[in-house]
Amino acid sequence: MNLSYWEIKSWLTNIDYTIVGSGIVGLNCALQLKKRFPKAKILILEKGMLPQGASTKNAGFACFGSLSEIIEDLKSHTEEEVFQLVKKRIEGLQLLRTTLGDSTIDYQELGGYELFSNTEGLLEDCESKKEGVNLLLKPLFNADVFSFKSNSFGFKNCSDNVSCNKFEGQIDTGKMMEALLKEVYKNGIKILNNCVVETFTEDQNSVKVKTNQFEFSTAKLLIATNGFASSLDIPEVKPARAQVLITKPINNLQIKGTFHLDQGYYYFRNIDNRILFGGGRNLDFKGEETTDLNQTSRIQNKLEELLKTIILPNIPFEIEHRWSGIMGVGQQKKPIVKQLSNNVYCGVRLGGMGVAIGSLIGKELADLIQAKTLIS
Repeated sequence: MNLSYWEIKSWLTNIDYTIVGSGIVGLNCALQLKKRFPKAKILILEKGMLPQGASTKNAGFACFGSLSEIIEDLKSHTEEEVFQLVKKRIEGLQLLRTTLGDSTIDYQELGGYELFSNTEGLLEDCESKKEGVNLLLKPLFNADVFSFKSNSFGFKNCSDNVSCNKFEGQIDTGKMMEALLKEVYKNGIKILNNCVVETFTEDQNSVKVKTNQFEFSTAKLLIATNGFASSLDIPEVKPARAQVLITKPINNLQIKGTFHLDQGYYYFRNIDNRILFGGGRNLDFKGEETTDLNQTSRIQNKLEELLKTIILPNIPFEIEHRWSGIMGVGQQKKPIVKQLSNNVYCGVRLGGMGVAIGSLIGKELADLIQAKTLIS
């Protein structure tokens, strides 16, 4: 790009902090840095026209894990690790709600439910371990989190019992991101879209960043790309595509709340009298380990099949739109928030819990920065 003197002077000179990624983590990180360093010059680089990963593409679940997800996590994590994971998600949701306000993000606590289809033994396993999970989480809620109730939603081809979590909520993802962007702009933080960071090199006092558009220097570089982190040499994070569809409006749609199916690999909700339905990554883990934002017929056909046979039996519907988002996952669910080198930091691997922990990870990423002399 052939930049003018004015463009270089106003946008790309004396940059104190450059954040890669304008999703939930990146925007919250920028706001926290501005709060701590009011005079700092902060630049956010975003590879897409809008946030490219999952921040504008998620289902808007304000959740911290279904019963079967938590039981599954206990197989590969200690009880203390799972407790801390859930605690972080709760704290992150509270920070999001405090930062933007419940009415702004249309937060509603309508409860969360888990359906059990034909997955062998899953319902029985959840019923037998419910009390142990409730005991583990009781210090966080001062009440039992999970219970069972009869299926009163008209779902077919699944168990008569559903797991219920009265503390689970939902938000309007678009309203959340609009509000975050408004706060960022109000604080004088600049965002450059359609700008892909290709490489960066570091010397003692700064980082030289090469993008697909231009090169510049910044005092500190903070990576908040989550699902795209591996492209910036953070190998502990793998991309995980989540495919989603949404129906046209359905008259008298009675489904309220957030719903999980098959250990959270499928999830759906009512938004504007439509069913938003996503998931299916478990059908092809390796194939969905991609940053390609397209959809596959295998997963989309499965989503439609489950709509017809379980969620909306005998209710006619039409699919209006389909999309995909890219999550960042790894062998462990604990997010990676750390200093990578003298002037480079990262906050990534949100494990599909961006709405819950994105605000907190953004704050923790900003908190890694020590008060030092800035370029400007």
